[in-house]
Order: sequence, then C-alpha cells, then structure tokens
Amino acid sequence: MFQKEQQLIEEKIKAFCSANDIALAELKWQPIPFSGEWGFATSFFQTAANEAKLGKGNKLPAPQKAQEIAEQVKAQIGSVDGISHVEAVKGYLNVYFKTSDYARRVVDEVLNSGVDFGRGVKKSERVMVEYAQPNTHHSFHIGHARNTILGEALARLVEFAGFETIRASYPGDLGLGVITVMWIYDKLYKGQEPEGVHERGQWLAKLYVEATALLEKKDNETPEEIAQREAYDAERREMYRKWDAGDEYVRNLWRVTREWSLEELRDVLHMLDVKMDVWFYESEVDEPSKVIVDELIKKDIATDERPNGGAVIVKIDEKLGLTKEKYRTNVILRRDGTTLYLTKDLALAKVKFEKYHVDRSIYVVDVRQSLHLQQAFAILKLWGFPQAEKCHHLGYGFVSLPEGAMSARRGRVVLFKDVADEAVKRVLLVESEKSADIPAEEREKIAYQIGMGALIYSMLSVDNNKDIVFDINEALSFDGRTGPYIQNAYVRANSILKKSKVEGRKLDLRPSTFNYELTKHEIELIEKISHFPNAVQQAAAEYRPLIMAAYAYDLANAFHSFYHAVNVLQTEDESVKNARLRLIAASKQTIANALRLLDIQAPDVM
Repeated sequence: MFQKEQQLIEEKIKAFCSANDIALAELKWQPIPFSGEWGFATSFFQTAANEAKLGKGNKLPAPQKAQEIAEQVKAQIGSVDGISHVEAVKGYLNVYFKTSDYARRVVDEVLNSGVDFGRGVKKSERVMVEYAQPNTHHSFHIGHARNTILGEALARLVEFAGFETIRASYPGDLGLGVITVMWIYDKLYKGQEPEGVHERGQWLAKLYVEATALLEKKDNETPEEIAQREAYDAERREMYRKWDAGDEYVRNLWRVTREWSLEELRDVLHMLDVKMDVWFYESEVDEPSKVIVDELIKKDIATDERPNGGAVIVKIDEKLGLTKEKYRTNVILRRDGTTLYLTKDLALAKVKFEKYHVDRSIYVVDVRQSLHLQQAFAILKLWGFPQAEKCHHLGYGFVSLPEGAMSARRGRVVLFKDVADEAVKRVLLVESEKSADIPAEEREKIAYQIGMGALIYSMLSVDNNKDIVFDINEALSFDGRTGPYIQNAYVRANSILKKSKVEGRKLDLRPSTFNYELTKHEIELIEKISHFPNAVQQAAAEYRPLIMAAYAYDLANAFHSFYHAVNVLQTEDESVKNARLRLIAASKQTIANALRLLDIQAPDVM
C-alpha cells in the first residue's frame, strides 16, 4: 500500500548509484516495527560487499562502507510526499511516515479494497496445485482431509498472490487394492450395497478390511485354510488380469464401484468448499506412460535391460553427471511391461506442461514420497522440461491416532465425515443453549461454520512437515490457537459495527483521521493489518499455509486485545469514535480475507 513512495525512493537510489558507479545490490525492503513512527527500511551491506569485490572505493570495512553509502543516498533523496523523515543508521536507510498518515492509509486501503485487500498484482506464471487424491474403493479419512485442506489453502494463497491457478485432483483408481475390493464385492456382496453417498463409500472401505483378512496369512493355518486363501488370491489376480486385458464385465464393475468412491469424494469436497478444475486419473495415464518409456529409451535417458532379464531404468545421478549419490537409479518399467507410480507421474507431468501450459507444478503429497518426487523432477529435467525446476513437493507429516498409526487394511481409521458431523453436533449443543433466540436453521448454519472452522484450522496450525496425532477433543477445542478464536474476533467486530448502526450512526465514508494519540492496542492492530499483503506473498512464495494460519491468529489476538481495552462506542470525541469504528471495519475485513484464504467461513454471530 506504500508502493508509490517506495518506488520513488528506489528510483532516486538507483539514479544516484548509477551516476556514481556504485554496484547497487537488489533492494530488499522490510517494515520497521512501531517505535513512535512506522516505516520501512533497506540495507546497503550487499552493495558494500559488491564494491569490495570490484576493488572499488576506499577499502572501508563492510559495515562502515554500508553506512557511508546509506548517508550518501539519504542526502540525495530529499523530501518525498507522505514521508516524515529519512535516517541512515548502521548501514540501513530507514524511511518513516507520519503516524496519523500511516494509520489513515492502512485503514482506508482496506476499506476501499474490501475482499481484494492484500491481493497481489497479476503474475505471468500459471500454477497447478495437485491435491485431494485418495485412492478409490476406500473412504475419505482424516489423513486425506489434511492433504485436501493443505492443498486448498495453498491454492487460494497462490491465486490471491496473483498467479493463475489450476486445482487438480489425481485419484488412484487402479491397482491390486482396487481389484481386492471389486473381487470381494463381486464374490460375496454384489447387489447388497447401501443407499447414500457416504454410506456406500464407507461400506467399500469395510469390504477392503474383510477382503484383506480373507487373503492374509495366519498362524497355524490348516491345509484347507491355506488352499482356500490361495484360491481367493488366484481369483483376485485373475480379475486383475481381466481388467488389464479390457474385459467388458470387469471394466464395467470397476466403473460402477469407482463412481461410488468418487461420489463420496465429490461430496466431501463440497463440504470443504473445494472446486476442482481438472480431474486426472491414474488409469488414464497408464498406457501413455508406456509410450513415454520408449521415448526416454530413444533419448538415451532410460536404459532398457529387459533383453537381459531386467527392467527399464534411469541412472539419474549418472545422467545428471553427479559424482555423489543423490537421486539413485530408478525403475520406470518392470520387466513384465507394467508401469510404476513414477512412470505415470512422468506421463501426468507431460500433460500438465503441454496441455495445460503449467509453469509451476505443486504436489501436495505426504513426506514418504519425497525421494520419489525428487526423482520424478530430475527425470523431467533430463527429458528437457524447463518447468522441472519449478516443480515443488509440499510434503506433510503423518496423521496418526493416540493408539497408533492409521491402517485402512486393519480398519483403524478416523473418517472425515464422522469428525465433521461430531464437530457440528458439539457446536450445535452449545449454540442451542446460548442462542435460543436464533432460528434453528440459522443455528445449524453457524454450527457448521464453527465446527468446520475448528477442524480445518487444526490441520493448518501445525507445520506441514510435522506429524499430527489426531485427538478429536483437541481438534474441536475452542480455547487457544483455534479457528473459532479467530472467527470470534470477526464476530466481535461485526457486533460493534451493528451496535453503532442501532445507535443511528453510519460509518463515515470520508478518509479516516487518526489525529490523536493512538493507544498501544490501536498501534498493534494497525500494524498487524498492514502486514497482511506481505503475509499473503510470503505464504505463496514459500508454499506454506502455516504462515497465513499464524498470521490470522496473531491478527485475531491483536483485535481481541483492542476489543477488551478500548471502549469505542462510549468514546466522546466524535472524530476519534469514527476513526476507531473504521479501524474495526478494517479489522473485520482483514480477518475475513485471512479466513477465506484458509478455507474457513466467517459467521456473523456465534
């Protein structure tokens, strides 16, 4: 919001350095915390280092040289409209604003921009974020929810930062796990599927557990039990062979049961307000990936060892000319001609780059796949795709339960729908007691917003690289660093603004005037609001939704402190009262913008 002044000062610095043959380094500006005035600063240490490398200047130590350049630059800047004064201190150029002007401009910028406050300028690159991609023939559990929530928050941040953004889902819809569910359904349960989108999806997950138990080796098996288990496994593998051969019955069975899983997934995405732009499927890139293997062999990127009984491999480190092992050697086609996840990831990347013209590709995949994806990116680089340099893996830690790791095979998972329903149920109990005057339908909507806010924030408030031990009581707690705490700041701001209207006061649309001594709570709140655009850019640049989650909490905390300390509606001075009401309106808008980027709704009351 202060780009105009910053750009003008930058131009003056560049003109001075050019005229005086000074090797100016990139200017990196950072805000100056309030200490009587607000401002921003940049240092000249790298410029001093550049001068030293070139053997120029008076050979002063870097700190003194940086200070000398800062003082010279300060002398050339002169007066700039909107700037209070400029200082050269310890190699830094500090630029300050008049406090009342700074506060006014921050608040007015928010109110004038509204939902677009903090939105970045349009970038030239197109980004695809790939997430929300559970395997079909299972059910959507809390681990899948972490993936989806991280991906959606990142997509919103990247898009708001100014990038054209494409949301993509890549469900795994083939493999022995999928066939296992189809086999037991066809053998024992065909036509017995329950009604209801979630009921069917969850039922398939139970069939998988049952099938796994039938096919698994057990201690002290009798010969009859061994024969039965081996017969089951033979039936299952025969079904897989038929699927691979395009058998009409098996393929139709696969399409029907796959759709049950996809219906559940689509409904969960609707619950989370996630709208996918592109759906990729593992089954669709299986055959194209085999063609790619042939291309990589022809380009001498892959080595075909099938004539000697081996597989098709890529000696990644050798091809990149690395002397130390980093990416290792990887198989891209088994000796029986079947593909691997890596092969299909290469085929999918080709589609992303050539059909969708993606410049940056972000993969939201758990940390176990880190080496796998680094290998894929390295092969894409060998293949000649420049986008390989801007492929990024947003890894995330495991979600486990207090009793241990989740296991679909054992049926030890926490289903997302169960947690979401429980969250809403708990909130509704509280809302029914304290908000009996609100119509039931409205109470249910509020309960949904708060319950889902608690669930979503519990996934975003932990660093994506850390594991989560999912405890439903902790996730749904409204105390401390939680989604409802942030939502409550929005509600309190909304409440004050509503009360001001009840008293017959309309928000003054003229520019805010802060020509009075600000309290420490106002100062902290204004400062937090001013940091929002930078938080958006940082979170997008680092691919870290946690940055926005932490910012939203800090902003809410600053507002709660202001709310408790500053009595706005009883302020006698009308100009001060109006300035504070406008500050509250700006706070409400900024909190709403931050929550929206986290995929959390802002209720009007709670």
